[in-house]
This record gives sequence, C-alpha cells and structure tokens, in this order.
Amino acid sequence: MAPRIDQIETDQVIPKRVDVVIIGGGIVGVCTAMFLAEKGVSVALCEKGHIAGEQSSRNWGWCRKMGRDVAEIPLAIESLRFWEQMNTRVEGETGFRKEGVVYLCETQDDIARHEEWLEHARPYQLDSHLLSPDAVDKLLPGSARKWKGALYTPSDGRAEPQKAAPAIAAAARRMGAYILTGCAVRGIETSAGRVSGAVTEKGTIACDTVVVAGGAWSRLFLGNMGVTFPQLKILGSVMRTKPLDGVPSPAVGASDFAFRRRLDGGYTVAQRGANIAPIVPDSFRLFFDFLPALRKQWHELRLRVNGRFIEEWQIPKRWSLDQKTPFETVRVLDPAPVDSILEEAKVNLARNFPAFRNMEIAESWGGLVDVMPDAVPVISHVPGVPGLVIASGMSGHGFGLGPGTGRLAADLVTGDVPIADPTPFRYERFLRGTTKAA
Repeated sequence: MAPRIDQIETDQVIPKRVDVVIIGGGIVGVCTAMFLAEKGVSVALCEKGHIAGEQSSRNWGWCRKMGRDVAEIPLAIESLRFWEQMNTRVEGETGFRKEGVVYLCETQDDIARHEEWLEHARPYQLDSHLLSPDAVDKLLPGSARKWKGALYTPSDGRAEPQKAAPAIAAAARRMGAYILTGCAVRGIETSAGRVSGAVTEKGTIACDTVVVAGGAWSRLFLGNMGVTFPQLKILGSVMRTKPLDGVPSPAVGASDFAFRRRLDGGYTVAQRGANIAPIVPDSFRLFFDFLPALRKQWHELRLRVNGRFIEEWQIPKRWSLDQKTPFETVRVLDPAPVDSILEEAKVNLARNFPAFRNMEIAESWGGLVDVMPDAVPVISHVPGVPGLVIASGMSGHGFGLGPGTGRLAADLVTGDVPIADPTPFRYERFLRGTTKAA
C-alpha cells in the first residue's frame, strides 16, 4: 500500500558521539538534520524504518501559507521561502513548484469564513485574496459548476512527498550528518539530570541533545521516559492518477475533494474533510484534551472502532533500554486506505471537473497523521529535561511546514535567534503542573 519513495544511500555504522541525535526520518527530522549540519553541528539522524516511510511520503504535497492557524503563519512564510530555494539548496529534485493553492467556495458562509481568515492574516501582507465567480472560471477552466468564489494564494505551491525528504536527507549527509536507517532509538540516557546519549538498537550514541521528530510515534516514545505528549492519530486516504490532460495546475480544495498536479503529469487526489479517527485506548485517556477540537471539527471526522484498538492496546507502554521495543516490531506504519472514501473523492471530483472522468488510478495508500488538541505543533524544549527538544504533533501540516520547523528546531538546539517566534509551539501549553505521564 505504500507509495514509491526515492531511495538514497545511508550510513551503516553508528557514530560513538555527536552533538545532536534526531529521532525520525520524516520531513521534519531531515530538515532539522540539514540545518544543523549547515550550522556546523555534528548530528546523527536515526530512523527505525526508511526515510519518509510514513506520513512524510503519504500526504497531499501542498506547501501553503493560506488557511494556516494564525500562530503558524510566520513559520509558514519561512517554510515557503525555504521551499522556493530547496532544489538549489539540496542539489536535487524535491518537486517544489510555485503554482498556487485554491480553496473553492460553495456557499456565502465559505466566503465569510475566508474573509475572517484574511482579516487575521492581514498583518503578514500575504498575497492571499478572494476571487469572484468569473475569476474562478478563468483560473480553473473546465469546471462543471459556477462557484461562489474562491480563496487563492498564487505564491503557495506543492512538492513531491516521495522525493522531498529523501533529497533533503541526502543533502544533509553530504554536509556531514549521519543518516541511519533501520536504526530504532529505544530511549534516552541522562547524566546529572540532562540528556547524555541516545540508546539505539545498534548501540549508544553519546550526545548533548536529542530532537524527537517521531511523528505518530512521538507520544509512545516520550511516554516511556515519563513525558506526557497529548497526541492522537487520524487516518487519511490518498490516491494518484496516471498522467491526465486538460486539468488546472493549481492545487485545489473543495468541501468534498482535493487535487494537485504531480511532476509525472498525474494528480494526487483525496476526499477533503473525510478523515477516519480510529477509537483507540488513548482516545479515552485524552478525551477531555481533544473534546474542544472534536466539537469544532465533528463534520470532518468519521469515528471508527476497528482493529487499531486492539493493536494499540497490545503495544507495550514501558520498556527497558536493553529490550526490543515497539519501534523495532513495526518498522513502518502502512495502514490500508479506506476505499469507500477514495470512491467518494473520485465521484465528487469527476462531477465537478469532467476532465477527471477518465482518470486511471495508479495507486492508493493510507497514512496516520499525528494530531494535537489545538492542531498546532510542538517545537520546543521540554522543561525539566535539559537537552530534550520536541518537533512533532504537526497535525497534518508537517510537510508544508517541514523546512521552517526544521530550522526552528535547529535554532532552539544551538541557541541562535529563532527564525520564527517559538512561543505558540511551546510544550508548556499542555502542562498540568507536571511532565509525568498520566
């Protein structure tokens, strides 16, 4: 079910010591490694499976400022700046193209909601603006309906999830970073109250700092060391078409479908606003944390009781550092897509854009998205654990925000002036007087 990811050469032998160990080889982890290496910091990135094996290769590929939580806009601006120069920076193909992002409006309420966001975003002087119905027709010829309008940001773009993280990881390695795959980190050693090493399945790497960029695995990893991380997972389903002519090039989202053009001439297609929220044991443990978000986004989520409840119930929550861990048992989260949701996306898309009626599906996949109660990531030191930094909980925004997140995490590690205000992303916003897990 997994998408086809570009393969890169990685390191086979772990170093004895580095300044920083990064846990996780997704877009956030590889960007953090690259920026640290650029700063002259010695770094080892440890990935239990392979680079971009999970959500970093399974997302839609959108790179946008538009529609972001206001707290994320400065980070999104920096991320887009990095995306625009990324191919040159890494001397490789990440697939980034600045071709715009469009949110189609079906009702006057949609327009009012986007007008409200534009007002909040006004201080940042973005090029986001509302389009009239006629302007939508001109931008997106071939639609079978007249839209009320659209929110449009020409400077937003898209990249290729199956190419980007591998290209960035390869660049980080050329800059001196160790890129270790098939190398799960079991836990963190401390000395005199601060981080002193990362214990991997292949041995211990001495270090001063550990950056946890473990995506959907971060809660489990941190919980074993007594650090609470209120994170859940939702299941997204995505497909790609074979090359298709006569379709607009901007990335487009409506209420019940989304698509964006790929480098290969095909399209990545999904059902927008239709994610599966598996009911798992953590759903009950974190119920009150997520209740406000559940009320707000109820129409976008489909709660399901399925096999994941038993799977997660059986996963050990505690282990010693000389034991085999869940990260070695499951190297890659590879959930099946929900065919009924993908069929809805196909029907809805073809009804609104007839050019898609003849689309041929090349492959489909599922991905587990790590989400936080406020849908805003954590990019932060952890109080009480000197040398521990979290860069996780990206809440479906990780790919587009990956470069800015990696740079901000690197700045926090080195103590440099942060590229964006880290205050909205601080870990402390979830504290209840302790860092110990409940």
